[in-house]
Amino acid sequence: MRHVGRLIFICVTVLRYGLDELALSSFRQRWVRALVRVLTIGRRLDLPRGVRLRLGLERLGPIFVKFGQVMSTRRDLLPPDYAEELAKLQDRVPPFPAAQSRALIEKAFGKPIDEIFASFDAEPVASASIAQVHFATLKDGREVAVKVLRPGMLDVIDDDLTLMRTLAVWVERLSVDGKRLKPREVVAEFDNYLHDELDLVREASNAAQLRRNMEDLRLVMVPEMIWDLCTQGVIVMERMKGLPISQVDRLREAGVDIKKLARDGVTIFFTQVFRDGFFHADMHPGNIQVSVAPATFGRYIALDFGIVGTLTEFDKEYLAQNFIAFFRRDYKRVAELHVESGWVPPETRVDALEGAIRAVCEPHFDRPLKDISLGQVLLRLFQTSRRFNVEIQPQLVLLQKTLLNVEGLGRELDPDLDLWNTAKPFLERWMNDQIGWRGLAERLKNEAPRYVQLLPELPRLVHQALTRPRASDTRVLEALLEEQRRSNRWLLALTASLIGFAAGALLVLVLLRWQA
Repeated sequence: MRHVGRLIFICVTVLRYGLDELALSSFRQRWVRALVRVLTIGRRLDLPRGVRLRLGLERLGPIFVKFGQVMSTRRDLLPPDYAEELAKLQDRVPPFPAAQSRALIEKAFGKPIDEIFASFDAEPVASASIAQVHFATLKDGREVAVKVLRPGMLDVIDDDLTLMRTLAVWVERLSVDGKRLKPREVVAEFDNYLHDELDLVREASNAAQLRRNMEDLRLVMVPEMIWDLCTQGVIVMERMKGLPISQVDRLREAGVDIKKLARDGVTIFFTQVFRDGFFHADMHPGNIQVSVAPATFGRYIALDFGIVGTLTEFDKEYLAQNFIAFFRRDYKRVAELHVESGWVPPETRVDALEGAIRAVCEPHFDRPLKDISLGQVLLRLFQTSRRFNVEIQPQLVLLQKTLLNVEGLGRELDPDLDLWNTAKPFLERWMNDQIGWRGLAERLKNEAPRYVQLLPELPRLVHQALTRPRASDTRVLEALLEEQRRSNRWLLALTASLIGFAAGALLVLVLLRWQA
């Protein structure tokens, strides 16, 4: 019944803010327009449509806010008024009361807040869909940021996910694309990421891992976690000072090289994905700042590590080969990779798939980011995938989302950025490191501890293998002997039958001659 109540709440919210009218207004069919007129009878929708959309998503809760955050980076796909309002979801979700935040912190640490901090700012500096952040100062003088999980989030998210699972089942049953799109697997992936985001200790560990990974790159800063003050509902971290990346004019006034900043963003993304297989998967503008301190001037500052993506070695190699083939315009290799990976049926004609991919991608090369839309390219690729029954890979959903975030950031910073030429040298170097002599040396180094333990034992192991057959070998040998015995018995019976047949035939011939 709780889930039914949530569904009713969603329907009421949709009607209250006219989200149904927004969703249906883009259809040109007469019956759809007539339906819109019927649905809006008696309702006063005075607020601008962008404001109604933002307020409706805020009212519906964290999952819908996350959806709005993703869409806010796609200004090429949305009307300007939608994009402007959805951008406010990045860090301006209404906060919960400061007294409640203090109570949650004191409950988490089991002591009054004055015993933990020398000072604590009751007014939150940022309020997002899952948590809000306060600035504070520790007793030793260190400036920190305190992140507090919103109360009651687990029940709301579980209700929404239950509805999403039900919807996914019906999509899989009723849609012709249901099996290919794997909606239940995608919802399961989303479920994992959201529940991971509700565990702030996991977020702190994600930040620590990214901090180690990015330390030698010197392009991005990740706050240090204060582990003594990290719990599942509250975490305390180093306070980072920078300008929001969305405030491009202020960054220019501070002397930041915006074009270099855009190129560095691409480098950071591809390094995290292909070198580490561990990437920040919530890179909307509200989570990215730029340092203007003299010692770290122009570096990215990454925040909010609740959602990270991971890739296996197979995924990384497959994706890198696909990207490089795209950048080299080797569409035949792209088609072959799809067949080799099993993402398309094995009977798919490579030349037909090659031609379809070429038609999608070729018009977008050698053009700056301002003149292309990766979102439109992906949309056409999805249409092509439907034609060739390409199966959606749930483990890559986060990567696709993050790639759209990166393109959105790049479009804001430097519309003239050539995404292809910026990324191609990095991927080629990465592939050379993987399959060249350097990659071989690195793998040998990683396997060295195993070799050190194995080599002294190798002569004894070889001697045992040669002199003492294993039990499995004995069983195989016995099975072969039994099979040989059966074959011998069968051959003996067959030979006896043939001899008997030949003797009988000879006897008949003798009798016939004798009678003659």
